Amino acid sequence: MTTHFDSTRPNQKTKVIINDYIKGLQYKHFWWYNFIPFLGTIVALISLWWLPVGSIEVGMLIVMWALTMTGVSVGFHRYYTHRSFKTHQVMRVIFAILGSVAGQGPLISWVAIHRRHHECSDLPGDPHSPNLHSQGFFRTIKGLWHSHVGWLIDHDYPNPTYYTPELLRDKTISKISRFYLVWIVIGLVIPTVIGGLLHWSWIGALQGFLWGGVVRIFLVDNIILSVNSVSHVYGTHPYQTGDQSKNNPWVAIPTFGESWHNNHHAFESSAAIGLKWWQVDFGYAVVWILAKLGLVWDVNLPTAKMMAAKKITIAQD
Repeated sequence: MTTHFDSTRPNQKTKVIINDYIKGLQYKHFWWYNFIPFLGTIVALISLWWLPVGSIEVGMLIVMWALTMTGVSVGFHRYYTHRSFKTHQVMRVIFAILGSVAGQGPLISWVAIHRRHHECSDLPGDPHSPNLHSQGFFRTIKGLWHSHVGWLIDHDYPNPTYYTPELLRDKTISKISRFYLVWIVIGLVIPTVIGGLLHWSWIGALQGFLWGGVVRIFLVDNIILSVNSVSHVYGTHPYQTGDQSKNNPWVAIPTFGESWHNNHHAFESSAAIGLKWWQVDFGYAVVWILAKLGLVWDVNLPTAKMMAAKKITIAQD
């Protein structure tokens, strides 16, 4: 096994782990949870010729997308990675399970990778930066491909003992993270059962499986991956961050506001990523509603002074 250390702090814990076993897991995860949903989506589209999609399938896709994005955007990202608010144990469990249903990796691994990304954003060591391949059209395409797909089977694994020690110490969350496959299966079974019951047929169950399950995993996966790729190349950069993160309005709605990415890199611990009234941020809307219900509290938001201090003089938006 090869381990990497930060040479500037030689006594710190191992930050990156590289071995053949982990590389094998990356390949397996890519084929099962990225490539197979892609094939399933193609099957679903082909099936439209003889299995038209109705309100039930559209409704299940939207509801399952919203629940899964809540788990990833609000749970995995804003709560577990950046601690942008506090909440009860029940909500912590719900966030952990809903995020796991996305099929983007176990909670602890997801958080470790994202914290590593912020530590090394657009610098060597960033797991999925599109900006480390020089300039030029073809280099840009290569960078986008790496940050969207390629890195999934070719990145150093951030050591959870360094990046997520508090999650490893949490027995409940550690157990949820270990049962990752169970949550994915449940996320496929639920729309399958609902589709079968509402249509009262095996065809209905198949459509529920495809649209509420497989297609939903494919869409959510690529929506989130677009933040890694598109939002580090295209868009505006109004705040000083030391990287090339961008605010991209084109994918703000499907990403639950995650694509206001420069805002996020400027104020990592903010529960709100859309910082202006017109910057749609469904993720923060969920946090706001939960706060009004008393289910979350101590919600972090940047002050006007903080925002002004990081604002680039010649604003681009």
